[in-house]
Amino acid sequence: MKQAVILAGGKGTRLSLVLGGLPKPLADVGGTSLLGHQFNLLQAHGYTEVVLLVSYGVDSIRDWLAAVPPPLAVRLVDEGQQRGTAGAVLAVLDTLAPEFLVMYADTMLGVDLTRFHAWHAAVPETAAALFLHPNDHPQDSDLVEMDGAGRILGFHPYPHPEGAWLPNLVNAALYIVCREALRPWADVAPPLDFGRDLFPRMLAAGALLRGYNSPEYIKDAGTPARLERVRSALASGAVSRASLDQPQRAVLIDRDGTLNEDGDHIARAESLQVFNFVGKAVRRLNEAEWRAVLVTNQPVLARGEASDAEMRRIHARLDTELARDHAYLDRIYLCRHHPDRGFPGEVAALKFACTCRKPEPGMIRAAQADLNLDLAESWFVGDSTADLGAAENAGVSSILVETGSGGLDGRYPYEAGFTVADFASAVDFILDGYPRLAALAAPLVERIGAGQDWFVGGLARSGKSTLAATLAREVRKRGLTARVVHLDRWILSEAERAPGVFGRFEMAALERVVATAANRAAGPETEAVSIALPAYDRRLLRRVDDARTLRLIPGEVVIWEGVVAVELASRLGLSAYSIQVDCAETMRYDRFASYYARRSVPAAEAAALFAAREVDEHQPILAAAAHAAFRISLDQAFSSPHQTVETPA
Repeated sequence: MKQAVILAGGKGTRLSLVLGGLPKPLADVGGTSLLGHQFNLLQAHGYTEVVLLVSYGVDSIRDWLAAVPPPLAVRLVDEGQQRGTAGAVLAVLDTLAPEFLVMYADTMLGVDLTRFHAWHAAVPETAAALFLHPNDHPQDSDLVEMDGAGRILGFHPYPHPEGAWLPNLVNAALYIVCREALRPWADVAPPLDFGRDLFPRMLAAGALLRGYNSPEYIKDAGTPARLERVRSALASGAVSRASLDQPQRAVLIDRDGTLNEDGDHIARAESLQVFNFVGKAVRRLNEAEWRAVLVTNQPVLARGEASDAEMRRIHARLDTELARDHAYLDRIYLCRHHPDRGFPGEVAALKFACTCRKPEPGMIRAAQADLNLDLAESWFVGDSTADLGAAENAGVSSILVETGSGGLDGRYPYEAGFTVADFASAVDFILDGYPRLAALAAPLVERIGAGQDWFVGGLARSGKSTLAATLAREVRKRGLTARVVHLDRWILSEAERAPGVFGRFEMAALERVVATAANRAAGPETEAVSIALPAYDRRLLRRVDDARTLRLIPGEVVIWEGVVAVELASRLGLSAYSIQVDCAETMRYDRFASYYARRSVPAAEAAALFAAREVDEHQPILAAAAHAAFRISLDQAFSSPHQTVETPA
């Protein structure tokens, strides 16, 4: 038997004019009462019995139960007096199951109760599991503090001290409770409330209280305005979309250099300086129903430069800063480890190579499991090559921001799919710009099949990498695997080059590597192909020892991107799979100048480089473009919704 206790003791004074004297649990939401929605949710997750505790409108609720027989057994208990939420449960404690769910009858919720219960059951000694979530007004909410393992450390009731930095975790009034854990308080005189009275006393007595942090929909409908918001959320589908039994889309976000100034390993909350554009950008994600998930390496913990308590304080400050714009993070994941030893005060137990430290994908995998993320629909926004690597290793599309290290740290051999100025620009791109790009690329995506090689070429800074990344993302959303390989890796060192643009590249080696990669489609289903990726350093103008081995699986789509891609396709007899990206000359020059400015190249030198490049490659690349099967300009995606992909006659 799975038992739920529903607390329906409130008078609903603020709703009296709207409900015409009916008790709050019978408020109509989309043709069904709040209580009816709760019964349906409980039945869907295997609950068989409800204990309904009522102190107001008993006859109305009894008549409703008789007229609309619920889908599970209901025991209605008339409290006789208002005892408070905990007091009502304690009064009937001996009649309850050893473990039970507590719900409030004036709430609308779309929660995966099966997932919640499984999380609770993983730690059997838990006295009570509290459903927690962030909201957009923590300043006037009762807040809960917990550690990284989910153990509740304290309660911070409203009102809060002026200027306090507090975690944005709100008690959402949904609990799984062990009956015997409540026994010591059975004789306490009512009124007694769970959040303000009983749980703080249990914590002080040493009981294990754990917090289940979830972004799912749970809202009270206790005022006319809140009731209307709940009705709108149900009608729009927001309630069901928020449940973790539905795949979720997320923006996974790096911290230092992306959300805040990169202070070279922030070890104190006072050092955290959040960019002034971040709050409004996160708020846009919240309102658009994207999960905002922080994913951050914090080696200061392993190096002994910050304690776990101080890290909670740092993130409490981040929560507080975001809350000024009514924004919130749905979840925070951090890696506490660091592989290198030799730091004064380091924590030996944390000094090892782990699977969560970016560029490893462990934190993304954890978020995927915890939040049921659809990684093909999700994004990763960060400022470092470690962020790009974590995204690539997890199969998530990445956006590089030019704040922080701007991808120029040179630590790992990973490359950006998309690049924007800052986090606010990344959010604008995700919500506004990318849908237009995807629509423009849709005719091409429809032509791409499993195991194919496609080639995306064009002049320098024309948008080739943007199109290639868009194609790869949209192909993955169709259920295929796809990756982009950048041909600039095969640029020769300056001393080895022949004249002309094609002389800058190791074209013969490129032909061989594409032919080798094609074997993934020809071999048996279980056979993969490995190819070696060289590396070229644009600052040193030579090949460097930073090669990677890329493993291509059968059926994987490979998009070869670079200036010489269309010519390469032509030499291999694959012109039918080639795309030329065109761009207005002024826009292309602006991108070129911006690219070199970020690398501290003087404007005059950048202009000279552009002119030399034009002499070297303009005519040969445009001549090769005549062989392209498709031509496209991404610039037009931001100015007109009616652009099409051109196919040469």
